[in-house]
This record gives sequence, structure tokens and C-alpha cells, in this order.
Amino acid sequence: MTLNDYLNRALKEGWAIPHFNISDAVTLVGILEAAKELKSPVMIGTSEGERKFIGGKQAVAMITAYRDEYKLPIFLNADHHKSVTTAGEALNVGYESIHIDLSVLKLEENITGTKEIVAHAKALNKDISVEGEVGYLVTESSKIYKEIIEIPPESLTKPEEAARFVKETGVDRFAPAVGNLHGIVANVKKLDIARIEAIRSMIGDTAMVLHGGSGTPDEQIKNAIEAGINNIHINTELRVAYAESLRKFLLENPDETTPYKFFKPVIEAIKQKTAEKIKLFGSVSRI
Repeated sequence: MTLNDYLNRALKEGWAIPHFNISDAVTLVGILEAAKELKSPVMIGTSEGERKFIGGKQAVAMITAYRDEYKLPIFLNADHHKSVTTAGEALNVGYESIHIDLSVLKLEENITGTKEIVAHAKALNKDISVEGEVGYLVTESSKIYKEIIEIPPESLTKPEEAARFVKETGVDRFAPAVGNLHGIVANVKKLDIARIEAIRSMIGDTAMVLHGGSGTPDEQIKNAIEAGINNIHINTELRVAYAESLRKFLLENPDETTPYKFFKPVIEAIKQKTAEKIKLFGSVSRI
């Protein structure tokens, strides 16, 4: 089954494919241990910065190797690539999924650039899954915000613009701004479920992606899936689990210098957090 096959199945059956970002093999192993144990398909994402840190070809090679070893449906996504150029770079080294994020541009420019990447991707392989975005998130996934974050009304996705974007670009996945925020914020995240429902009603069976899932209350996640979300991104919560576990180990074992020893509890912390999200999203035993 392709990624788009799994996305279609998730929409019909009322669950969501989990998407987790990685910066290294340590995080990847923790995620895959949970996915293997719970028999869940999984998307692995690298942002532009994460791809540059790992290496695009190296990320593709890692996923290929672990897919063969774990016998899991693992899909590598170039997450939040902010230009046609960088998105094209990821496609050209073998990514099987691309998120072209031109949401800061005017709608017409966004459509034009996204169409270019859709054409590029499908020319390489018709099964490559392409995601586009309308509306914008006002926070960053690399931060934990201690202040209250206000969401400007103009940043939210208009359902009619979502419908036009999907129709004109031919994307496989659509990412809206519906009260979601990247990172973890001081205020409780509040998704606009009615807006999700409205967008779903206007984009047909196109997959709908929720970015900024970290720190979103479980009940809202469940409501979002019921309203039509079938792909959810988690990054910051894994980063926090990673950092806290590593700091704790090094504090308790200041003389330890062996990486595989101090990364062992990190992998376990990542595994536990991943398992929590897989169960929440309903993707257990979907292979």
C-alpha cells in the first residue's frame, strides 16, 4: 500500500496516520520500536533544517534500511519545505512525500508554486504524496512558549480558499490553519472543529493534515479526527522527551562517555511518547 492508500483508509475508518519528525537515528529507532510493537503505519518527517543536518540521501537510506529490517510501512516526508527549490531538492534525492509550504505567499503564488511541485513529483513517481498549505501557523516547532499566544483571525484557513487550492493544485494532502500551533504554548490549544468540518466538506476525500499536534488536549485530537483530520504531526513533545531523558541520565551519570549507554533511556522515552500518540490517533493494528 502507498502512503495515499493508507491516508484514504484512515479517512474512511476514522483514524489518523501519525507523523513524527526526527533529527537523528536515536529518535527514529524510538519511534519505530513503538510502531513495530503497536503495528502502526508511520510517517517520518524532516524539516529543511533537519534534512540538512541528517543529509537528504542519508535520511532516504536510513528509512530504506529500517523499512526492510522492521517490515513496517514507513514513509519519509520532506516537512515544511518553504520553496520550490528546496522541495525539489528533497524529491530529487528520493523522498516519497513532500510538504511544500508556501503559506506565507499570496494564494495565487502559493497555488502556482505548489502546482509546480505536484507536477515535478508526479513526473518522478505517481505515488509520491504531495501536501500543500493555506493559512499559516504563528509559532515555531523548535520553541516552548511561556507566554500566551494569540491567533490572528486572518491566519486561519478559509474553507472556500481551501477548496480552490485543492482543486487547482491537485495535492494529495491539505494542511489548514484551524487554531493549531507549532511547539508548546502557555495557553491551552483550542482547535476550531467547525472550521475543520467545513473544510472537509469542501475538499472531498483529499487527506487533511493537522500540524502542531504537540500539547493539544487529547479530546480535541479525537474531535479533530472525527471532523475529518486523518494525518497528525508531532515533533516538540518528542524533542522534550529526548532532552529531558538525556539531561537526567547525564546528571545522574556525570562520568559516562559512551553514547549508546546514555541514549538507551532516550530511545525508551521516545518510544513511550510515540506509543501514547499512536494509541490516541487510533492507528494501532492498522497494518
